[in-house]
This record gives sequence, structure tokens and C-alpha cells, in this order.
Amino acid sequence: MGKSTLFNRLTQTRDAIVADYAGLTRDRHYGNGRQGKHEFIVIDTGGFEPDAGSGIFKEMAKQTRQAVAEADVVVFVVDAREGISAQDHDIANELRRLGKPTVLVANKAEGMQDGTKLVDFYELGLGDVHGISAAHGQGIRDLVELALEPLNLVDPEEDADEDDPNKPIKLAVAGRPNVGKSTLINTWLGEERLVAFDLPGTTRDAITVPFERNGQKFELIDTAGLRRKGKVFEAIEKFSVVKTLQAIESANVVLLLLDASQGVTDQDAHIAGYILESGRAVVIAINKWESVDSYQREQIQRQIETRLPFLKFAALHFISAIKRQGLGPVWQSIAQAHKSATRKMSTPVLTRLLLEAVQFQSPQRAGMFRPKMRYAHQGGMNPPVIVIHGNSLEHVTEAYKRFLEGRIRKEFDLVGTPMRIEFKTSTNPFADKDRK
Repeated sequence: MGKSTLFNRLTQTRDAIVADYAGLTRDRHYGNGRQGKHEFIVIDTGGFEPDAGSGIFKEMAKQTRQAVAEADVVVFVVDAREGISAQDHDIANELRRLGKPTVLVANKAEGMQDGTKLVDFYELGLGDVHGISAAHGQGIRDLVELALEPLNLVDPEEDADEDDPNKPIKLAVAGRPNVGKSTLINTWLGEERLVAFDLPGTTRDAITVPFERNGQKFELIDTAGLRRKGKVFEAIEKFSVVKTLQAIESANVVLLLLDASQGVTDQDAHIAGYILESGRAVVIAINKWESVDSYQREQIQRQIETRLPFLKFAALHFISAIKRQGLGPVWQSIAQAHKSATRKMSTPVLTRLLLEAVQFQSPQRAGMFRPKMRYAHQGGMNPPVIVIHGNSLEHVTEAYKRFLEGRIRKEFDLVGTPMRIEFKTSTNPFADKDRK
């Protein structure tokens, strides 16, 4: 069908494995897409056989049903070359029963200008058939517009008001199932506001709770636990993954909660990586600290250094939500992380810092060229984006980029937030004339 090829086209990545045989994709696969000002999450699924009785095809069907439950819009991909099949009818019946907004797409439709071969797909009763070619990128923009149309999305600029001092700080509490996220929020609130139960996956949706502390308003977001894809089968867990990812995306600060009794797992690293990729400010808290001995505590600290080295900028706290231990300093770090993520940095100060850094240590020469940096300015907040202008900046190494980041962090006391540095190289208007 080409579902994974379409996924790669929508996300502009090669994250989904593509090969010329059916059934390669088995688990759900998530990726970020963007068209214009609107961002969206794309879910790639395996082949769907609604009546699969047992084995891997039954599990793939569960994964696909889970993806449909999580999605706001379903894109049903059929094969324009192969034509309509009995299985297409079965899937269409299932989608009509579920009642989700559905866009019917005929892939591999390149060269079918008259569209006569697509007429048969109207039998599926899912409305108009839209011919595309995922491999060649034909019709993809129109497909995205059709998929986003039912959602009535608001222009992000109309909804943004970052300079409002009275705007609540959105704080998402994220982590694996059963690490104590709901217990921690209940402790902060002083009441049993959220369901806390000793069973992984009790929280099925992202729940927002208003909260005020020392005059500062917050919106606490308790997210469903992110578990390994292979363990997410039950229909009751719909929204778990997508709503958690959306909660992280929409938050100003994310509190990454780890479980001291289980150590730092690969899944913790996966969640941390997504927080970093989203550009959210982050504070790390290790819960159930009272339940482990000194040896385990030492092991956990080592695991953090080895498995989460990319979060060195984040403050680390050891807490016990159930015993209310160590929670005060966490709030201080949350406030500091938000302040760092939204800090305004003037162009003169950034440029002075840049020139001082170059004077202290010049960037490495690449062949005949040495990168020359002229000035810097702030290109965005939450996370802070620093744009550096100059010549031959494509030759700046990652090591030198980290060197610049360290000096900027120290000058502006940026703690708890990722930072992005972008380079813009000036072009020589006479380069083509010189070649001639």
C-alpha cells in the first residue's frame, strides 16, 4: 500500500522502514509533521485485518485499532494499481462503524490523470477518493489540508500570548506508568483529586488541574504513563500515547518523574529524548527515594549520568511523593527552568559574548576556510534560540557549538531548558561572477 512511505513523506523523515513487501510495519510508529503554521502527529500502522483470528496479525489489528482510537482523523490508504479488494471493504466497514472522520486515499496514482481507475473505490462508502503518490510526493499537500480541515484549527499566533504575566505556567508531569505521577499531584493539591492506584496505566488521559503556589498560577497536567509500544494493546488505553505527547508539546515545563525502585530504564531515556526534541524546559525528580538503600541510590545516580547525558542542563531532585519529602526544591527548579526558557537576551550582549568566545578559542579551520562569526541575536524563546551570522558557518563543529552554548548558559544563568543554536551564512553576491 505504501503507508510507511506516506508516513515518511508527511514527517519528512526516513524513520519508518520501507521495503517492497507487505506486513513490514507491526507496531504503531509516531512522528511529527508540519504544514504551514500547523503541527500534527502522524501514526504509522501495520496492515489491518479486522477479522484476524490469532497470531501476529491479530496483534497488528489491535495496534491499528489503538491508533484509530487515538487519532482525530484517519487516512485510509488503498492501492490504486491493484484496485479494490475484499479486505478494503472489511476495513471500510470497520471505519464506518467507529465513526471517525476518514480521508480515503488511493496511493500509487501517478499517471492516472483521468481518474477512471479510482471510480471503483467509491463503493467503499467513505466519500471522495483522492489520488496521491507517496513515493513521488504528488497530492501530499492537498491530503494534509483535507485531513486537518475537520479539526477547525486555530492560528497558533492568535492563540499565543507568551508576554502575559498572569498566564498560568503549564507544568506536565511525565514518566512511565506507576512511577507516582498522580500521587505527586495529589500531594501538591492536598486532596485526592486524581485517581492514584498501585496498578500501571490507571491514568488514561492527560488531566489538567488549576493550581496556585505563592501567587503563581499553574496548570498541572497529569499524563498517562508512556509504556513500550509492544505492551499497549488494550482499547481502554486509547489516548495514552498521543495525549501524553501532546501534553509535553503544549507544556512550558515538564517534570520527568523516575522510579528509584526500578532505576533509569530505556523507556525513561525515550521519554527524556522526546522532551528534549520538543524543546521543553525540564526538571528531573526521582520518586520513592525512601524505598532504596545507599547502594541502589549510587547506582541510580550513575545510570542518570550514562543514560540521560543529554539532560545535563536539568536540575535533579530526590523525592518521596507519598511522604512529602524533598518537594520544596522541586518548585524552585520549576520556576528557574521556566524563567530560563523565557529569558530575553539582547543582541549587543549576545554579540559581545560571541566575539569574546571567538577571541578565547577560534573555530577549527576546515580546509581553506575558517568559520567567521560576526554577530548573534535571539531568534525565539521556550526553548531559547540563538541565531549566529557570519561566513562559512557550515563548517562549525558540534564541539565548538557546545563550547558556545556553555558560555551563553553561564552568562544568562540558563538552567533547566534546552537551547538551540542556528547558523546563517552570508552569501557572496559576486561568487558567480568570479567563477565566470
